[in-house]
Amino acid sequence: MIIGPVFTREATTAPRSARFYVVPSVAVGTLLVLLWTYWQIVTGSNSLQTTGGSARFGAEVFALLAPLEMAVATLMAALLTAAAVAQEKDRKTLVLLLLTRLTNCELVLGRLLASLLVVLLVVAATAPFFFILVLLGGISYAQIGRVLAVTVMSALAAGSLASTIALWRDKAFQALAMTMLVIMLWMLAWEGVARGALGEQLFGFDADAVAVAMSPWQAVLDAAKSDLLANSRADQLLGVSPVVAFLVVSAALILVLNGISIGMVRVWNPSREARPEQRESRAIWSEAPEVGAIGDDERTEAHRAPGELREVWDNPVLWREIRTLAYGKKILLIRIVYWVIVVLSAMALGTLLAEQEYTVRVAADIPAPAKALVPLMALSIVLTNALAVTSLTSERDSRALDLLLVTDLTPKEIIYGKLGGVLYNAKEMIVLPLFLCGYVWWRGDASLENLVFATIGYLVMQIFAAVLGIHCGMTYLNSRQAAGVSIGTLLYLFIGVVVFMRMMVAANSFWAQLPMFMMLSAGGGLALYAALGWRLDSTAIRLAALTAPLATFVIITNFLTQQYGSVFLVTLLAYGFATAAMLVPAVAEFDVATGRTSDRKD
Repeated sequence: MIIGPVFTREATTAPRSARFYVVPSVAVGTLLVLLWTYWQIVTGSNSLQTTGGSARFGAEVFALLAPLEMAVATLMAALLTAAAVAQEKDRKTLVLLLLTRLTNCELVLGRLLASLLVVLLVVAATAPFFFILVLLGGISYAQIGRVLAVTVMSALAAGSLASTIALWRDKAFQALAMTMLVIMLWMLAWEGVARGALGEQLFGFDADAVAVAMSPWQAVLDAAKSDLLANSRADQLLGVSPVVAFLVVSAALILVLNGISIGMVRVWNPSREARPEQRESRAIWSEAPEVGAIGDDERTEAHRAPGELREVWDNPVLWREIRTLAYGKKILLIRIVYWVIVVLSAMALGTLLAEQEYTVRVAADIPAPAKALVPLMALSIVLTNALAVTSLTSERDSRALDLLLVTDLTPKEIIYGKLGGVLYNAKEMIVLPLFLCGYVWWRGDASLENLVFATIGYLVMQIFAAVLGIHCGMTYLNSRQAAGVSIGTLLYLFIGVVVFMRMMVAANSFWAQLPMFMMLSAGGGLALYAALGWRLDSTAIRLAALTAPLATFVIITNFLTQQYGSVFLVTLLAYGFATAAMLVPAVAEFDVATGRTSDRKD
């Protein structure tokens, strides 16, 4: 069997967990709630009187939900695959798999499909929901088939990319960060091509058609178009539509990435970085005199780690995070890719600011600087969160956390040391977006007051992301689950913001739609509480989880009405309180959170 026992074991044991059924149910339920909410926004308390009105509503809601499902499936596929492979490497179980009779193909493809099992199950569970939308009119089964095909191929391509990077890199943060950065860079590059950054023609074809063939986002937008528009397009690529070309390109990319992983998995693993130190250690012992002839100094020298002796700070956890290569030797590559994304964002910012000078911005429109800065800030916050959660999960998987727990280090030293190390190592990701904000203020497109609001609010969100990562890394024993909950919480908030904004812009009356948004916020608050308060529960965490979606809703409405002072104040209070709600119990109940006592909740 080409997939092998790795996937077979996952497919056999996964249905025993309640999570296997809860996740698809929650996904379908969320789509139903969004459908109902959008129905209330468009129609209010009345029903659609004409067939044309029903068809328009069906087309609009499909155009809203189809890209949402693709984005969530792609991001979660990349996240879960990278976290799963990194967990295998941190726990040294990948080395055990390499010692078995498993072929490279069975190992790589089995681990990939096992990681994507839940994602593919969610896509399959949501397919009937989209087929039901056909009853409203305005969409066809062919449109739904194209969207589902693009979603599945995007998820497989993102998972293959994450698997290749995770098998190549040695640290969990490197795998997660490189995967997210490459996906972001790929999206930005082809978004620029679609907007004509390289001209109207590219390789002899229309630039927008080439962008559809290469970008999942452009492909799902094109796939969701009506059959009439799809058949009337003249920008074919080698005789096929751009969506079909995307499916072919994705299949080729999946084959290439997995082919590289299959060919190189035993070359990359186990890591070769420790071998020079092993040879040096053997050389020290081979040159040492016999046991009875050596003194204390020689014995100490034989046991000493190679390299220059360095003085350790009062907080050894913080010293290790800052003064050693705690996150691997190749973290410079992550910084270089991030710099490239910053440069592309700066170019997009300059273009949007230039276009703003010739257009009149209407009410409830997103300011031009925010269109370029918000995605970059969101990426920076997610990277900081990934760095924070892997800083603890890697320690747990390598059994280093057990060593820390038997030392005389206090919980404050461990928690604040990790937090300080995360903020230090993510300094470029924190500072660079602020320079672009300063450029907008320098041009005169933003006031000093708004610059202060944006800077402080952004820093509050960065600290919240770091503390959230540490909180999830402490409370979840499974590294893949910890990374999924931590980064998934941020993605839920950010993607929820985008969906809320589109709904708010479509709403004609704010107060008439307020009850719908309140109910949606309540559901999101319960989901956040289930994720954050699963093991380390407190009254503050309950309050923070239940109020965060409502606070996000208030932030959106004030942002669209350009009341930036209210946005700043609500962000500071809501997410500052959520940060304290997670940080204080983490320090006060550190033993319970890390499983150090026997009376913990399982």
